[in-house]
Amino acid sequence: MVFEKTVLNKALAVAFDIPIAVTYWDGKTEKYGEGETQVHITFNKKFSFSDLSSMPASVLAEAYMNEEIEIEGSIQELVASAYRKADSFLTDQSGFGKLMLKLLGNHSQKQSREDIHSHYDIGNDFYNKWLDPTMTYSCAYFEHEEMTLEEAQIAKVHHILDKLDSKPGGRLLDIGCGWGTLMFKAVQEYGLSAVGVTLSEEQYYYVRKKADDLGLSDKVKVYLVDYRDLKEEPFDYITSVGMFEHVGKENLEMYFQKVSDYLKPNGRALIHGITGQHRGAGVDPFIEKYIFPGGYIPNIAENVEHIMTAGLQMDDLEPLRRHYQKTLEIWNENYLEVFGEVEKEMGRPFARMWTLYLQACAASFEAGNIDVVQYLLTKGASGQGLPMTREYMFKKH
Repeated sequence: MVFEKTVLNKALAVAFDIPIAVTYWDGKTEKYGEGETQVHITFNKKFSFSDLSSMPASVLAEAYMNEEIEIEGSIQELVASAYRKADSFLTDQSGFGKLMLKLLGNHSQKQSREDIHSHYDIGNDFYNKWLDPTMTYSCAYFEHEEMTLEEAQIAKVHHILDKLDSKPGGRLLDIGCGWGTLMFKAVQEYGLSAVGVTLSEEQYYYVRKKADDLGLSDKVKVYLVDYRDLKEEPFDYITSVGMFEHVGKENLEMYFQKVSDYLKPNGRALIHGITGQHRGAGVDPFIEKYIFPGGYIPNIAENVEHIMTAGLQMDDLEPLRRHYQKTLEIWNENYLEVFGEVEKEMGRPFARMWTLYLQACAASFEAGNIDVVQYLLTKGASGQGLPMTREYMFKKH
C-alpha cells in the first residue's frame, strides 16, 4: 500500500497546474500546488502499480464511473489542467495508443456498423434528453455569445450551406447524416434535394419518419448503408459532419477518395470534423472502450495529404475549437439536469461515464489538445464557380 501511494503521490504532484487536494484510501489528505484548492479528489480504493503504470487515464476514468474515485469541483478544469502540463502522466498514453492502432488496423464495414450501433443506437430518447430540439450531435456555430444552442446549431447548418454557395436545384449528399437537420434545412431553405447515408438504425428511421411528417419524402432520401457502398449518380454538393473521426486511420484515404468519386466535376464538399492541429489525438483508451469504438482523430497534415491524394482542391480551412468547447459545456449543463433520469434508466456507472466524457472533451478543446476544422473542397480548379471573396460564407439568415 505504501509503495502504490508513494508512486501516485509523486505522479500527482506534477500532474496539474492548478492547486488540488487528494484524499487517499488510508484517509490522509495531501495538497498539491499553491493557493486555494480548486478540485478535491478522493480515492475510495487502492490502485495497483501495474494499472497506474500502464493505462493511468483509462484506469482512473473507469474508477470514476464505478465511484472508486470522487471529484469535488470541475472535472473539465481538472482535465484541462492536466493537458496544460506536458509532463503529466495522465496525458502520456503514447504506448497504449500505438498498441490500439495496431488492434484497430482492420476497420471493416462490419466493424464500422458495430461501432456506430454501439454509440448512436443507445436510443433516440437518450440523446433527446440533452441535445437541442434539432437533435444535432456535433459542434454548433456561435455567431454571438447570447445564442441558444438551438440557434447556434441552425447557424452551423447555414454556415456550411453558405460556404458551399449552394444553388436551388442542386443535389446534396450528406455522409453520416445524423438525425437529418442539415438535409431538411438544405431542402426547405436552399431548394436542394438531399440524400443521406447512416449506419445507425435509430437515425435512419427517425429521418424517414420526419421526412414523411414534413411532406419531404420526395426531396429527402436516406439510406441505411455504408458510405462506401452508395449507388447514386454524382452530386453537386457533399457535406459530412463529424464523420471521418469514425472511419479509422487506415480508411481516411478511402474516405476522401469516396468524397471525390461522389462529386460531379467542379462539385464542392464541406467536410467538418475533429482534427488535431499539431498532432492527432489518435486513440484514447477510455473513449475507445466506452464511447466511440473504432474512433481515430487525425491531424490536419494527415487530412490534407488525403485530400491531395484524392485530387481535391482546398478552398478554405476554418478551425472552430472554441465553438465546440462551448457546445460541450452546454451539453454538459443539459445532461446534468437529466442525470437522475439517465441513472434510473441506464444505471449509475453509465450516467457518470457520460458526465466524465462530456467534461473531458470540453477540456480537451479548451486546452487545444484537439480542434474541429471545416474543410471546403472542390473537385476541379480551386474556387471554380465560387465568388471571388469570402463574404458569401458569412451570409446572415
